[in-house]
Order: sequence, then structure tokens, then C-alpha cells
Amino acid sequence: MPESPTVLWRPDPATVEASQMREFQRLMGERHDAPQGDYAEFWRWTIDRLDVFWEEIIEYAGVVWDRGDGSVRDGDTMPDVRWFPGARINYAENLLRWSHERGDEPAIIGRHEDDRREVLTWNEVRGQVGAFAARLRDWGVGPGDTVCAVLPNLPQTVVALLATATVGAVWSVVNTDFGQQGVAERFAQIEPTVLVTADSVLFNGKTIDLLPSVDELLDVLPTVTHHVLIDQAPVEQESAEQESAEQVPAGDGPAEDASAQHGLLEELRVPSALYSTIVASPQEPEFERVEFSHPLWVLYSSGTTGKPKGIVHGHGGVVVEANRANILQYDARPGDIQYSAVATTWVVWNLIVNALSRGVTIVTYDGAPFAGGPHRQFDLLASENVTHFGTGAAVLSTAQRLGYSPKADYDLSGLKSILSTGSPLPDPTWDWVYEHMSETVKLGSDSGGTDIASGFIGSNPTAPVVRGRLQGPYLGVAADSWNTSGESVTGELGEFVVTAPMPSMPVGFWNDTDGSRYREAYFDAFPGAWRHGDWVTRHEDESYVIHGRSDSTINRGGIRMGSADITQIVDRVDGVAASMVIGAELPGGEYYMPLFVVPSSGGAVDDGLAVDDGLQERIVTAIREQLSPRYVPDEIIAAPGVPTTRTGKLLEIPIKRLLQGGDPQSVNRDAAADTVVLDWYIDFATNRG
Repeated sequence: MPESPTVLWRPDPATVEASQMREFQRLMGERHDAPQGDYAEFWRWTIDRLDVFWEEIIEYAGVVWDRGDGSVRDGDTMPDVRWFPGARINYAENLLRWSHERGDEPAIIGRHEDDRREVLTWNEVRGQVGAFAARLRDWGVGPGDTVCAVLPNLPQTVVALLATATVGAVWSVVNTDFGQQGVAERFAQIEPTVLVTADSVLFNGKTIDLLPSVDELLDVLPTVTHHVLIDQAPVEQESAEQESAEQVPAGDGPAEDASAQHGLLEELRVPSALYSTIVASPQEPEFERVEFSHPLWVLYSSGTTGKPKGIVHGHGGVVVEANRANILQYDARPGDIQYSAVATTWVVWNLIVNALSRGVTIVTYDGAPFAGGPHRQFDLLASENVTHFGTGAAVLSTAQRLGYSPKADYDLSGLKSILSTGSPLPDPTWDWVYEHMSETVKLGSDSGGTDIASGFIGSNPTAPVVRGRLQGPYLGVAADSWNTSGESVTGELGEFVVTAPMPSMPVGFWNDTDGSRYREAYFDAFPGAWRHGDWVTRHEDESYVIHGRSDSTINRGGIRMGSADITQIVDRVDGVAASMVIGAELPGGEYYMPLFVVPSSGGAVDDGLAVDDGLQERIVTAIREQLSPRYVPDEIIAAPGVPTTRTGKLLEIPIKRLLQGGDPQSVNRDAAADTVVLDWYIDFATNRG
């Protein structure tokens, strides 16, 4: 008999009734006779009355737009649905509208690894966005043009995005750890007019000079006509005063923040790199309202095999989704403080910027996650009084494995919620959060993606937190689990699908004029339904368990199992630091299932690192007893690490393809967080032959 689910936390009934979701639900009851009380029942109502739901949440959120007299949507079948034809809207206008209410309160707090701190008020953000947007217009940048950036998570990165959106141009950013090839593979295809970079970045105690890479970037991006440099170096007060006529301070924080001043500089593209200031004084932004589906930004697929695909999102879809998620699922409110441990390449960076749409103060951080020790992230949470924390599952699980207890050092009682995403959260880490962070925090493990710039399933303010489970589908998301015949299944492994359109689904892929690559990515398996590529189990109460990517499924003797179901067990074995399992179908009908284990003893494989007999026995016993003898691997292999993308997702699929005989040259090494580790796996697969 399966174990009963373990409830780790329950919401206070009074808090539930005071939530914005309940308020919206009551309003829908008055206007449309929507069901009251039960979340799952209300969720079904939002799917049955999809057009009513989206129009109502736009009104409830106070979205600024020209509605026009068109329908809510043209078309019913994905992906041929066009939302709000005739409407005009601007993303930046909808975020910066809060400056009228919150003026001199903090909008963005910039934290750095060396403990520098800078504060931008809502008025200062608005003024800087207006000034930068005016300069972009002076350069001829407008709708149809592209602005790209290679920047860390800084307040200035947010300003640059909002300025780009203000003029209706298209934005795209990657983090500073990308090499020239990785930048070129992404940006060259979208042909930027303006490139924004930083002069340096401090990461894990080391200052990295980024200026030498500028010429290389400009060489691979021949369409760039203007380069903007963000000066990251601390400026001495005396020097700053002398240069005040030439530089625009990022903000006037407390006295201890005075040294953290940055300037936005223009480089005219002439042989003798001539720099001049980009803005001299704040300006009121002039927002270009564009068609609802007009491109806002380009995000990218991981690019582990082949070139990354440019995923295009529209102004309207992102604005509507940002309000829906932050109001209904996260219960975010003006005055809340949100921080996410992210790099700019990951879509979760876009989501934290989206929080500005609800008047939330956001915290940026451009250093290493654990610089100085495992306390770093929790020090940020406590010192900035963060109420909502977003993070990849790896940050929490790493702190747990290190045996760190944040509540021994910090008071985190003000933290209302944690949103963990990127990969399934291991069961022991759920318990660790409540034992070692806070007993009152609402922990959510949400699933969504770059594809929709939001979540599909996860947090809601009304349901209890159950170990290992996502609370349920977001309102307005027609989530389901299907078997291979396209039939809805409950209580068994299925493909995660979405059966009705959402406004934030991609406008399309860049340079995909006939939409063929877009259709192939999501709609080939089940025409008319979005197949996301995750194995899930949907339960009767509409909660979900994520088992990992369906392309990396373990299929032992015809019985499917998510790879995460195996590695969660292995990772709990004493002596294991991390693991990855692969199930590869080989020619002749053979099946090869290796388990790669990183021993916690450390060291290198070449130095004799190995899975000794005792560790191997503990791993096999754990899999047999906690899962099934069926999933005992063919080999247990010591590895120097597990290969991941820069956002922490396991690179299972490219390794599987190599083991099946794929070309090693097809693996995009630049997509990996650690190319040395990835090369080890490439060599392993090649030598195995």
C-alpha cells in the first residue's frame, strides 16, 4: 500500500480568506456565479470559462492598455490562437505605473558579492528608464529593432530591459559566463542594433575583467551599431563628485551605499573606442504601445544539441501572465520584497522583474550563490527582510547536504513563501526547509518554463504543502496527464499536457516563418495539445508529482520510470554527493542503464576515485527496497560531477544520445555549466563505443 502523503504546512484559514485569490473568486461568484471555496472546483471553472477568466483578471489587475473592440481571442486550436486582436499595450508602462503610488520607496535593491548595496526608488527607475529610452530613440531604435545584453543580475540590467520595452524594441540577455560562441549562437540570429555589457563582474571572490571580450563580441555581432558599457567598478566619493556631470548615479541609498555608483556609457563604434555618457538627467518615459502579441523579448532553449531556438514572447501575454501569477498564485502585494537566486540567462530572472507589475520591491544579486559559505543566500534573505524567495532546487538541496541550518544564524520568520523550480525538489529537502529555515514558510515546488515565461502547476495560497507534491494547476491553465493514447490518467505515470491555450504561450520561434519548428517542439505528439516533455503523476485532488523529462525516461522491461525517482533515492545514500541515471535503447533491442555517482569523498576519477563495494551495496539495496529491483542499474560508475546546464538542469538527453551512438560534435559544450565535467561524459560515451 502506498504511503500516505505527508502534510508539512497548512495555511491559516483567515489568511486564505484574505488572499487576493479568494477576493477574485468572490468577485467571480457575484458576476458569473463562479463556485466558491474549493480551489480545484474554481480551477475547473476558469478552464470552462477561459475567455471570461482572462478578461476579468486583466480588469482586476488594473492593466494599462487600449482594449480595442476585438474579441478575447481568434481561434480555438493551439497554436493558431491570437489573443486580444486590436489591443495595444506596453510591458514597461505596466510595471512602472507603480511609481505614481510608491514614488520614493525602493523598487530595486542591488546587492553584490563584496557587500556593496545600492537602492533605486520607483521614481529613479522611471527616470533612468526614460533617459535610456530617449537615447535609444536618438539612435533610431524602435519597434522591430533588437537590443541585446551580456550582463549579470544588476539593477541596471532591469533598467535596460524596461527602456528597451518602452520604445517597443525586442530585448534579449545572457549572463556574463557565456563564451563568445554561446553569445553568437543566440544573438547573431536576432541581429541586435545595440549591445549592452559590463566592464567586470565579481564572482566567487574573483574580479573578472570583461572588457577584453567586447571586441570579440562586436566581431561576431556585425549588426551592432552602438555599445553601452555598465561600469561595475566601485567609485571613490571624491572621484564620483568630479565626474558627476558625466555619470548618472544608479540611486541615492543610505550613507553606506554611497560608494556603489554605476554609469551607463555609450561606445560609438569607431576604431578608437570612444566613450561618452548615455544620459545626463532623468526623463519621463514615452511608452510605445504596441500590438498585444508584439515581441517583447527572446529567450532560448538550452541548446544542448544544435543551435538554441529563440523563443519569442509578446508584451500582452507577459503582462497578463505576470499579473495572473503574482496575484492569484503567489498573493504578491505592493511593499512585498522578492529575491530570486538566479542568473539573467534563466527565465526566473524575467519572473522577478515581472514582480514589479504588482508594486513589489525586488532584490538583485550578481555574485556566486555560496560566496563565502553556505550562509550567503540566507544572509540576503534576512538582511533585506525578503518576503518571497525564488530559487533553483539545487540551492536548497546543496545547503541541506552541507548540513547547514540557516535558522541558527538568521531570523527568517518574515519569509512568507519559497518558490523552488528548475528540477524536482528532493524529499529530504522539503523536510530540511521546515526544520532548518522556517516552520511558517509556504514552500512550493513549481513547474513551468522558458516556453511560457511562467508556471503551469504549483503554488496557490489555499492548499496545504505536501512533501514531494506540487499543489495543483495554476488558474486558467488546462493542465492534464495523458497516456500515449492521449487519454487522461490519474494515479499513474503520464505525459504532462496543456489542453487549452494561454496568453503567454510563445508568439513563435525567431526565424520560423511557417511555424514548423514551433509546432514540432510542442504539438507533434498530440495535435492541438501542448506536450511539455515532463513525466508526471496527477492525483485525484489535482496535485502533481514531477518525475523528470519524458525524453530521459527509464523504460526497464516496458515499465516507465522518471529518472528523478531513481536519483532521489541514490542521492540520499550515505557517501553519494550527486547522481545521474541514463536509460539508452541500443541497436538490436538491447537496453543499457548506467548510474553515474559522484562520491562525497571528493577527488578526481584519474586519482582513483571509485564507488567501492560498500557504497555500491548501499546504493543497490536502497533502489531495491525503496523502488524496485527492476531499476538496479547495469553499472555504477564513479564520475567527477553531474553535467548540468547553466540553470542547473541535468544534461541527460545529450548523454543518452551519445550512448546510443550520437555524434559527439552535436553536443553544444557552451550550454554546460562545467565543460570539464561534460567532456568527461563525452569521452566516456565515445570510449564505450
